[in-house]
Amino acid sequence: MLKPRSTPTRELVNLDGLWRFAVATTTDGEPWTGPLDTRLEAPVPASYNDLFTDSAIRDHVGWVWYQRQVRVPRGWAGERVVLRFDAATHGAKVYVGDVLVAEHVGGYTPFEADVTEHVRPGEEFRLTVGVNNELTNRTIPPGSITVTQDGRRKQTYLHDFYNYAGLARSVWLYCKPAVHIDDITIVTGIDGADETVGTVEYSVETNSPAAVRVRALDADGMEVAAGEGANGTLRITDVKLWRPGAACLYDLVVEARGDDGEVVDTYTEPFGVRTVEVRGTQFLINGEPFYFTGFGKHEDSPVRGKGHDDAYLVHDFQLMEWIGANSFRTAHYPYAEEVMEFADRHGIVVIDETAAVGLNLAVESGLLGTPPRPTFSDDTFNDDTRAAHAQAIRELISRDKNHPSVVMWCIANEPASNEEGAREYFEPLVALTRKLDPTRPVTYAAVMFATHENDRIADLFDVLCINRYYGWYIATGDLATAEAYLEGDLRGWAEKFGKPIMMSEYGADTQPGLHSVWDTPWTEEYQVAYLEANHRAFDRIDAFIGEHVWNFADFQTANGIHRVGGNKKGVFTRERLPKAAAHALRARWTSLNDRKPAHGDDHRS
Repeated sequence: MLKPRSTPTRELVNLDGLWRFAVATTTDGEPWTGPLDTRLEAPVPASYNDLFTDSAIRDHVGWVWYQRQVRVPRGWAGERVVLRFDAATHGAKVYVGDVLVAEHVGGYTPFEADVTEHVRPGEEFRLTVGVNNELTNRTIPPGSITVTQDGRRKQTYLHDFYNYAGLARSVWLYCKPAVHIDDITIVTGIDGADETVGTVEYSVETNSPAAVRVRALDADGMEVAAGEGANGTLRITDVKLWRPGAACLYDLVVEARGDDGEVVDTYTEPFGVRTVEVRGTQFLINGEPFYFTGFGKHEDSPVRGKGHDDAYLVHDFQLMEWIGANSFRTAHYPYAEEVMEFADRHGIVVIDETAAVGLNLAVESGLLGTPPRPTFSDDTFNDDTRAAHAQAIRELISRDKNHPSVVMWCIANEPASNEEGAREYFEPLVALTRKLDPTRPVTYAAVMFATHENDRIADLFDVLCINRYYGWYIATGDLATAEAYLEGDLRGWAEKFGKPIMMSEYGADTQPGLHSVWDTPWTEEYQVAYLEANHRAFDRIDAFIGEHVWNFADFQTANGIHRVGGNKKGVFTRERLPKAAAHALRARWTSLNDRKPAHGDDHRS
């Protein structure tokens, strides 16, 4: 799905701002049939949960309604008029006037509705959007809903971040010609015989037959290659590669032409020329070994919740540059497209993850003390769950396939990969991912319960991403034991599978301002010592390719005795103030980055 852009043949109107807002319990049965009866207004983009002082809104389970008037520009006569939602968490229904024009399930990927037949250029229409935050065993991420004795609906889920909901990303109205470009796929490479030549395979889909011409432009707008036809390969001589920390982007200008040769639609897609490969126990970008330094992150900030904010985007990337991070994982869902584009422009490497977090009922048993249930069964996570998971993979790859920053797909976080049924569940999903994009490695993040001895799916994947908390949840406060446990664990994976290994999560909750001269959990000193113990173990594993600390910044979670004011494993506070660990990581990562390896060398040596 192409992101709306302003081009010579397309225009767009941003619909962000204040919308009328109401929860379903305060509206009649069909709130889209007239003006929404409410005094409340909610900003778009933003999660709605933290905006209001009424706990009934924060804790609401079910539908909420957004509404506003929209005027179609009068110059759009004869064009297709499209509504685009960058995301609606987790399900949506869209009405133009009284007409349902779109439904979507999945909280972190975009969807559209062609509303040409329901609107008129120059006139206004009433736009009503219902957003549903419910999670079940048929959604990704999953959850369950119960009803309390007093009749309240209560949502539970197994992921450790708050279930923020609403229109957390932008909404657009745009136009495109009757004959238009529907999709573009770009796959880049380096000529094996001449490393100064980049190859650009492209595929263009149009909604009806049309002649296609493409041109590749460099950063100065100069044409460096051109081609005819909907499919082909361009060659760029003296190519400037997209590299981690040194991004170089080109533009692919795609034109659809009518029978008379006139341009009927044009769309520009940025791209970078680079290759990604797993070879033995190395992860290679442009044929050179790459070592990941960075974080698991969250789209999370005070008041806005998961609402996208360009100020936080810029500041977070500045902090990552300051600390020496070269990468991050989109834990645990696809982030806003603006984030991916920023990573493209600034040379930050991304592991792109679906919202498949919580596929592990052993976590439920451990937290609640309830009898264990099988994770994969007809009554728990089943064929319907896998169908939703497959759709999440399709939509993620469709959206992000052309981003040079994206070097790997992560299709799940901490699934019950050690349980019976895991292979039957995941094998078709891995095959689907490879079919949709055979150019990028595929991974998943393994939970503590899954070891090299009992994991049932690790051989299906290219890179082993391991989540481990020795020294926090295991051997708490005993870092010598934790370091030994961790090294033994990692060696087991390395020896059995012979694949690249990286730590996709490791961290310790830390209350800023709490100090001690001893190894005391929750203190800033302990977080530093914990990280150092992990790093000593990492540096002794030859197959090790990277470290992503959990987490970049403190973030909000569900209420409960397990979390006080959210998860405090950030090396920055939720307000983005550094803890002592941030300075310690900066010293390590800038030192690693200063050791520039020769081609094929391990930069940690």
